[in-house]
Amino acid sequence: MRPTDLHMVVPAGGSGTRLWPLSRAANPKFLHALTGTDRSLLQATFDRLAPLCTPERLLVVTGTAHATSVIRQLPELPERNILVEPFARDSCAAIALAAAVIEERSPGAVMASFAADHLITNTAAFAEVVRHAVEGAAAGRLMTIGITPTRPETGYGYLRCSEPARPGTVQTVVEFKEKPSLEVATDYLESGRYLWNASMFLWRTDVFLAELAARRPDVHDPIRTIARAWDGDEQEAVLAEWWPTIPKVAVEYAVMEPAAAEGKVATVPGDFGWNDIGDFETLGELLGRDIGGSRVVDVTGLKDSPPVLVVDGDGVIAVPCSSRVIATLGVTDLIVVDTADAVLVCHRDRAQDIKKLTELLRERGYVAHV
Repeated sequence: MRPTDLHMVVPAGGSGTRLWPLSRAANPKFLHALTGTDRSLLQATFDRLAPLCTPERLLVVTGTAHATSVIRQLPELPERNILVEPFARDSCAAIALAAAVIEERSPGAVMASFAADHLITNTAAFAEVVRHAVEGAAAGRLMTIGITPTRPETGYGYLRCSEPARPGTVQTVVEFKEKPSLEVATDYLESGRYLWNASMFLWRTDVFLAELAARRPDVHDPIRTIARAWDGDEQEAVLAEWWPTIPKVAVEYAVMEPAAAEGKVATVPGDFGWNDIGDFETLGELLGRDIGGSRVVDVTGLKDSPPVLVVDGDGVIAVPCSSRVIATLGVTDLIVVDTADAVLVCHRDRAQDIKKLTELLRERGYVAHV
């Protein structure tokens, strides 16, 4: 398939709650330069996809709070290709909107959906896996790209394959599995039949929309109504009328899981240095600068970053985001994040639980800090 034939979709939403207070609802992680360069995760995603399709066939789905930032960071994109949701309705609505708009513009096209906030280090290997997955999608299958697991990870969902995963091959997905316990994740890894679910999807738009219509008409019907009006004068009015009627549901629950049970979903295993940068533990490992057993993550890009002092301690992950000095004395295995209006201190083994703080802040009315 030529680059001009493939449509790319980048869902750019969420607030990255496990990276609070660095990532906020108004300034989520995909807008930050968490790539080891001065490019944001969103820009790095664009750079990775640009060789695979033309800018005219790359769409970003984002919220009203982020639209201006997306336009500023991606000046190469036609503005009509930035699809702005009035408010979030979860992944199914976002991806289905893109699929329906593409179907209106280019019926039966193959589309691929890749999140805006993932990091991939081997872009050549990624492109090769996409090529294999596109072939499966063009043949009418609902495709995923599953990540070859490197450890018994409890923070990801999994794909169960019909046979041991083999690189470069299209394989049937038997089942989507929720985040497992460590014991179960270890069994998954040893079996060789399980891949991490990175929510990378490829399909023909007509095939996906037909599946959505059959399984979730409450999502499909308003989405198609909105898409038919999208490039016309009535877009805003139709969007305002129908978007609030769409239920919140993930695309895995709405389409992919039931379709997998019927043998309609396949995957291509991928091993290309993927990471979702889901927490500060991962951020420190990937981008941290070692200071005697602790790590400093510089996310500001400033040459004169404030000093970080770790005295009589070890295993500290420090993320300075203000002009203040971070200093610790006699502590180990802590995460310390300092921003202009919020400071986080937590133990490293609680990195996955930081989102609980954002929930508590919302409950107590501190919405501006979330």
